[in-house]
Amino acid sequence: MLDRLTVVLVAPRNPLNIGAAARAMSNFGVFDLRLVQAYDLAFREARSAVKAGHVLAKAREFPTVAEAVADCSLVVGTTSIGARAIEHPIRRLEYGGRLIRKRLSVDRAALLFGSEKFGLGNEDMAHCHWLMRIPTRDEHASMNLGQAVAVCLYELARSTVAARQAPESRLPASSGDLERISTLLLEVLGRAGYVHARVAGSTELKTRRLVRRMGLSTHDAEVWLGMLRQIGWKLNQPPGA
Repeated sequence: MLDRLTVVLVAPRNPLNIGAAARAMSNFGVFDLRLVQAYDLAFREARSAVKAGHVLAKAREFPTVAEAVADCSLVVGTTSIGARAIEHPIRRLEYGGRLIRKRLSVDRAALLFGSEKFGLGNEDMAHCHWLMRIPTRDEHASMNLGQAVAVCLYELARSTVAARQAPESRLPASSGDLERISTLLLEVLGRAGYVHARVAGSTELKTRRLVRRMGLSTHDAEVWLGMLRQIGWKLNQPPGA
């Protein structure tokens, strides 16, 4: 799906930031980088584009935003808002990300980032359908260009389905294993002086309940048994052994 995403950097000033943006793109599988009026054309050699030189090598330059996004049916600008009056609808990153993913399923979309110093200008925003912002604190709203690209692309690349999937299930420990763990643990606690005769019955019940609440798998039960046996053996050794 991200093959249909275009990242447009408008008037970027620092080649290192362009390289960092390219690296973030490569991290998340986005390879169409377009630049509008890049301040320094030496960006293709940026060392910050670690393992992402192919993104810089294929980057295309355009004289205007209109030409850079001509083949995109959705154009979304990014902004920190600041003190400016914004005429466009503004959506937070998590909601805007869902809308962009929906469009990418059928057509090409562009994500615009402004210059490090000024952000997107009003003329740049005029080519956007709506704007999106990363929820930063008001006292420090703007982000480094490379970081902003990385955060936005992470939101687009992450799988909401995978986030809801349960971890791989393991076979639960048997009641017999849990009882052996409880017995060994009580023995170790007794030798260590933790269990007192007057509350021994209560401690035994609490220990059994505690072990069962742990939800151990068969593998975890084997590890616990091994550790408790080792502790028990050590407690039986004479001092200094």
